[in-house]
Amino acid sequence: MGLLDRKTAIITGASSGIGREAALLFAREGAKVVVVARRGHLLDSLVDEIAAAGGQAAALAADASDERAAQAMVELALGRFGALDIAFNNAGALGAPGSLPDLALDDWRRTLDANLTSAFLCAKYQIPAMLKQGKASLIFTSSFVGHAVGLPGMAAYAAAKSALVGLTRSLAAEYGAQGLRVNALLPGGTDTEMGQAATPTAEQRAWVENLHALKRLASPAEIAGAALYLASDLSGFTSGAALFADGGASSARG
Repeated sequence: MGLLDRKTAIITGASSGIGREAALLFAREGAKVVVVARRGHLLDSLVDEIAAAGGQAAALAADASDERAAQAMVELALGRFGALDIAFNNAGALGAPGSLPDLALDDWRRTLDANLTSAFLCAKYQIPAMLKQGKASLIFTSSFVGHAVGLPGMAAYAAAKSALVGLTRSLAAEYGAQGLRVNALLPGGTDTEMGQAATPTAEQRAWVENLHALKRLASPAEIAGAALYLASDLSGFTSGAALFADGGASSARG
């Protein structure tokens, strides 16, 4: 028996990194997964890998910040698997770095769309389907950046990721009585494509590693494990939480 047997999950940002590892892990734990990302060829290989291991998956190549995609992923989950029990809204992007006075309005909007508006749109269509289950788990990938640690040149990203915590708490209060748990997962620095792009030099990577009490970056699989906790009944009395999986970055200083 897996932790997610007989459950159906949507995972956005699933083509690589945390989302991909979460899809593989959720499937191993018995969930039927709908994986969503813009890079369809990577989703196809992910679905094949899940199927080869005996799991069930369906893919939607789309941008999670597109309202039609947000609706389509729920329709796919219901049409293919008949229900929606878990949504891991993990899609996001660092956006254009730089000081706030130099940040173009279009870049600000793109960063908020990728990280915050996408979460709003996905939840807008996921929640009605999840409420029908009587018990469900909605998860947003936030970040230690902005909520616990300020980093230079990342104002738009920090603002969007911090706002997800407020969204989480509001939805948790609104829908808890109907059986919907809503939580935010706050990873620390993680060894993903996005993390590598943010630290292109060895010196920059070492600086970010040193922010963490564990003095290293997380693997995507480690963050996926935290998402599994929030998705499963192991966290049955956890809602409205901002769960740090940040290697102690919110506690360590230097």
